[in-house]
Amino acid sequence: MYDFNLLVSSSRGGYQAARREIGAILRAMGDEGPVVSRTPVRGLVGVRTGLEPRHVVRELRARQEREVGCPQHTCKWVPVEVWVSADVEAMKDMVHRLRDRIGPSETWRLTLHKHRYRLHHQIELVRILAEPVTAKVDLDHPDKILRVDIVGEQAAVSVLAPDEVFSVARSPARH
Repeated sequence: MYDFNLLVSSSRGGYQAARREIGAILRAMGDEGPVVSRTPVRGLVGVRTGLEPRHVVRELRARQEREVGCPQHTCKWVPVEVWVSADVEAMKDMVHRLRDRIGPSETWRLTLHKHRYRLHHQIELVRILAEPVTAKVDLDHPDKILRVDIVGEQAAVSVLAPDEVFSVARSPARH
């Protein structure tokens, strides 16, 4: 089972530059020994940091506002709460366990990314994984995002606030 607590996207073929950038950013934030590894998916880097991943995302967002062009080689940083088997029942069970992190008055959305996984169609998986959550769905402006990233035979599952995912494409500094 993977032990990454961050998944970071970079350009395909840009692993070495992304690896250097991720390491430098995390060391600047105080992590003396981040582990940055390839995943089986080109353009997707696994990271194990001793820092709290949500804190890393907040710091990265603040850094980008101060330093134009930061980061240069990575485009999305996503905290990972837990890894499970990419078996549908295991993923659904984990969603069931995490569903209480979405309050009864909060809205939510499921975001699913499949990499090297062909067992089920995207729409079918969304329907199955969303079933245990009874809160109101808001696809445009949710309070929480139930995020599932399937990487081959394993799946990262997290419940995140929208600002707990860093994306260069959505950053206000880029518009």
